[in-house]
Amino acid sequence: MKVYYRLSNQSAGGHKDKLPHATKQHCLINTVSVFGKNNITVIGDNLNDETTKMVESLELKLTPVSNGNGSSTFRDALNLALEENSGDDIIYLLEDDFLHKPKASKIIQEGVRRYDGYITGYDHPDKYLDKTIGGNPFIDSGGEVTRLVKTNSSHWKITNSTVMSFATTHNRLKADKDLLYKHSSDNITNSFSLFLELSQQYGIPCMSSIPGVSTHVESNWLSPLTNWNK
Repeated sequence: MKVYYRLSNQSAGGHKDKLPHATKQHCLINTVSVFGKNNITVIGDNLNDETTKMVESLELKLTPVSNGNGSSTFRDALNLALEENSGDDIIYLLEDDFLHKPKASKIIQEGVRRYDGYITGYDHPDKYLDKTIGGNPFIDSGGEVTRLVKTNSSHWKITNSTVMSFATTHNRLKADKDLLYKHSSDNITNSFSLFLELSQQYGIPCMSSIPGVSTHVESNWLSPLTNWNK
């Protein structure tokens, strides 16, 4: 599996309350420990000298870009992944504010090999928050209508959406490139609309591991049932 890691000195959406240890450096080091440095390409958007040196100290491949917004850097990562891979190669497009459990690489790859869709290790808490109190518009009574399935190492559910960190095959990305571009045409990507269109119009599922093997590091949106401070 090849990881295309979108790194910026900026924080998307302004200041967010995050896990205190989950710095840009810590998240990247965690990614290296789980996926291996030889499998990671960093797409660095307007990195300052300190962050550039940090990436170089980890001996990671760095592709510098100058965008200033997440959607353009997502498309750069997508294009590079399509250019460097082929066929059933597994690709993980990843943001710079995630943490992963040690077995995340194995489990995410299992999901991609089993299901022709988009795979995430992030069990997004909005799937347990009713629409009446500001949660996901498809959630009632603390959950979404879904199907529960399993691979050798994890349970999975079909979920209505995830964020713009996901794994799939080169073939899947190539087939869906126009949709991926469509929903990343503004300065901020629209992941919710992307996955709704993929599932509702084209029958392409988004699958989430249960429990989550990764998390966004924003404190209010951590994958449940794990002490991510550890």
